[in-house]
Amino acid sequence: MSDPMTNPASSSPTLSAALASLLEVALAAGVPEPDARAEGEALAATVAEAATGAWVDWVAQTGGDRSAEDFTAAASRGRRWRSTPTPTLARLAAERSGEAPAYAKALALVCTAGAGLGTPTTQTIGNASQAAAAQLGAFQPTPTPQTPVATSPSQTDEFTRGVRGLWGEVMGQLDTLRTRTEEVRAGSPLDLDPQADPWGPGAFGDLTGPRPSQPSQPSGPSGPTDASGPNDTATAGEPPEQPAPEPAKPEEPQKSVEELLAELDALTGLAAVKAEIHRQVAVLRIEAKRAAAGLKTPDLTRHLVFTGNPGTGKTTVARLVSGIYRALGLLSKGQLIEVDRAELVAGYLGQTAMKTQEVVKSAMGGVLFIDEAYSLAGDQYGTEAVDTLVKEMEDKRDDLVVIVAGYPVPMQFFIAQNPGLASRFRTTIDFVDYTDDELVAIFCGIATGGDYDVTDAVEARFRELLGEQARDASFGNGRYARNVFEAAVGHQAWRLREIDEPTVEQLRSLEAEDLSDGPPPVGAELLQTEPKPTGEEAS
Repeated sequence: MSDPMTNPASSSPTLSAALASLLEVALAAGVPEPDARAEGEALAATVAEAATGAWVDWVAQTGGDRSAEDFTAAASRGRRWRSTPTPTLARLAAERSGEAPAYAKALALVCTAGAGLGTPTTQTIGNASQAAAAQLGAFQPTPTPQTPVATSPSQTDEFTRGVRGLWGEVMGQLDTLRTRTEEVRAGSPLDLDPQADPWGPGAFGDLTGPRPSQPSQPSGPSGPTDASGPNDTATAGEPPEQPAPEPAKPEEPQKSVEELLAELDALTGLAAVKAEIHRQVAVLRIEAKRAAAGLKTPDLTRHLVFTGNPGTGKTTVARLVSGIYRALGLLSKGQLIEVDRAELVAGYLGQTAMKTQEVVKSAMGGVLFIDEAYSLAGDQYGTEAVDTLVKEMEDKRDDLVVIVAGYPVPMQFFIAQNPGLASRFRTTIDFVDYTDDELVAIFCGIATGGDYDVTDAVEARFRELLGEQARDASFGNGRYARNVFEAAVGHQAWRLREIDEPTVEQLRSLEAEDLSDGPPPVGAELLQTEPKPTGEEAS
C-alpha cells in the first residue's frame, strides 16, 4: 500500500501534502491562508494543465466542490508564475522576511507535486522545472535589499542562512527534475525509490557548500561508473526513440541599410516619418565617418519617441529602425523586444526594478520598444520602472536603443515627468492618421497579398465604411483596414458555403456585400430549423 503523502508515480509528495506544507509556512509568515492556497493551487494547475487526467487529480487533492472549469481557470491565473515569483513570495523576498526562503521552497514543492498530476509528460515536468526555478530564483546569493533591512540581527541572520541554502536546493531540485524528464523520454517508469523522501535531509547534498558540477553517477558492478565510461549520462547521447536534432538553420542574411530603407519607403503613407528616419540615418552615417577620421563626434542620443494613434505603423517602423541600426553597426543584434507596463512593473516595490532590468537585459544589442509608455506615469511602481530604465539606458547606451510610444498628449506628460527622460529622448516622430486614400491602399495591399481580387465596387464599399467611422483616438487606422478585410473573408466563406467545388475566380473574388463591420450573418434557414417550444417549454 502506497504512502498517501507521496505520489507513487513520481516519488514526490502529493499535491494535498504539498499544499499543507505551503499553508504551514504561510501561517508562520503571516500570509492569509486563502492567498497562499490560491497561489499553490494555481501553480500546480499551470504546471499540469497539459497532462491527461490532471484536472481529475487536481480536483481530488484540492478538495471542495471543483470542476474542470475551475482547474482551467486556476491554470490560466498561474501561467505567469512559470517565469516569475508569485506576488506573496515577491513581497516576502522584498521585505527580507525570514520565512521567504521556506515559502519559496514550499512553492517549489507544489511545482514538483503538480508534475505528478494525471499522466506526467516531458512538458509538465519541464513546466515544473521552469516554475520551481522561478520561485527559488526570487533571491540572489548575496541579496541587495530594495526595502529597509530588518534591524534585528537574528532576523537578518535567518534570512541570510535561508538564502545561502536556497541556491543549493535550486541545483538539486533541477537535477532531480531533469533526471525525471530523461526517464519519461526513455519510456521508463518514474518511480525512482518509493521509500525515498526527495525533500528530506540530504536530498540536495550540503546546501551551504559548493555542489559538484555533475550529478552523481549510477554505481556499476565495481562502484561508481568512471566519468569516461560508456555509462556516463553526460555523454551517452539521446535515448534511441529520441529523434535526432534537426541541423541548425542558417541565419538569414542581414539586410543592408539601403534594403531596409527601401522597405520603409514602400510603406503606405508616413511621409514625415520616412523623412525623419532618412535624416537620422544620414546623421548617424556622418557621425561614423567623423569618428573614423579621428574627429570629435557629438554625443547624440539614438533613443526615439513615437507618438500617434493606434494602427499608424509605429511597431512596423520600430522593427525597421532596429535593423537599420544594426546594419549601421550601432547595435550588435538588432532584435526588437516589444513590452508594455505589465512586463516592466511588478506587484511590489523593489521587485519592479529587477523586473525592468531583466527586460533591458533581453533587449541588449537591439531595440526595446515600450508601447503605451505613458501608463508608467502617475504611480510609485511606474516611477520605479522609469528610474530603473533611465539608469539602464545610461549604463548600456553603447548597445541599446529604447523607443517609447503612445498617444501624443499622454506621451508629452510621460517625458516631462522625469528630467532623465527629457534628456535622453530628444527626437519625437509623429505618426499621423492615415487618409482615406492611404487606408484604401492598405486594404487593397492586404487583399492582394492574400490572393484576393478587389473590384471598384469593393473599393467603393470600403470608402463608404470609412465615411461612417468616427476618426478619433480610438480609430484603428491600419488595424481597421485589416479587420474589415478579415471580416470580408469570413463573409465570403459564408457566401460560398453551399458550393461544393468553387472556381478559382470565386475563391479569389470579394464582393461589396462581403464588406461589413460585423460577423457573417446566420442564415435564416438555420433559425427556422430550431424547434419551437411547446407546452411547459414555452412557459
